[in-house]
Amino acid sequence: MAPRLQELYFQTIQSELGKELGIKNVLSIPRIEKISINMGVGEAMQDKKFLELAADAMTEIAGQKPVLTIARQSIAGFRLREGVAIGCKVTLRRDRMYEFLDRLISIVLPRVRDFRGVSRTAFDGNGNYSMGLSEWLVFPELTGDKFAKAQGMNIAIVTSASTDDQARRLLEMFGMPFRAPKVKKTA
Repeated sequence: MAPRLQELYFQTIQSELGKELGIKNVLSIPRIEKISINMGVGEAMQDKKFLELAADAMTEIAGQKPVLTIARQSIAGFRLREGVAIGCKVTLRRDRMYEFLDRLISIVLPRVRDFRGVSRTAFDGNGNYSMGLSEWLVFPELTGDKFAKAQGMNIAIVTSASTDDQARRLLEMFGMPFRAPKVKKTA
């Protein structure tokens, strides 16, 4: 069975977005291509257990095993040596991507403390959206006793949209809770 958001995209969002943007070719309508989750673990240089814990947490969150990221160059100020594992990342596509996006929008973001919506301006100019979470405990898959140490992560949603406005509209149709736009006061 296809994920809920995938069915929503193909049954309603695709046709509505195509009409809204004036795109007749179905393959030209913006869609989500992949979601990348990245976690930098600075404490991994002192103790490898933190990196293993982060990889376990990311496996629970994403549903697939992450790849360890390795430092490309040495930086003396950070006591970092080239070739040392300092984080992990995972790229989600197809079913897992839609399932993760569904959990992110409907379960995780509402659990963030003092949540007022995600930024409307965190686009890169090419229709890709990036956001950060300061704590991984907002994911219900993670139990507080094993994953007690707070760790943040970056989430990048890559779309096929050519502009930020198209990508914002696509994510709005999926239900991404953007903050209300700021209204300029006139004197």
